[in-house]
Amino acid sequence: MYYAVSCYDKKDSLEIRMATREKHLAFANASGGKVVVGGAMIDDAEQMIGSHLIVEASDRAALDKFLAQDPYAIAGLFERVEIQAMKIAISNTI
Repeated sequence: MYYAVSCYDKKDSLEIRMATREKHLAFANASGGKVVVGGAMIDDAEQMIGSHLIVEASDRAALDKFLAQDPYAIAGLFERVEIQAMKIAISNTI
């Protein structure tokens, strides 16, 4: 099952994001393909304000367990996280 995950940073938390970014990227890249694609949400000034991910997991419980281990989540970066199961209909190489 694939899940669209939108993580919204807490206000004025760019320092937390930047201090944790390398650990977060290492975690995502070592996920064994669980993170299909991901990237930062940016505002009009191109400042990072959150994350969008497409994650593959066997079920919602497995997804929740995986996301809880993300260094961003451990650091308390996110104000809220929205998750929606999805079926992929279009897939192009980025």
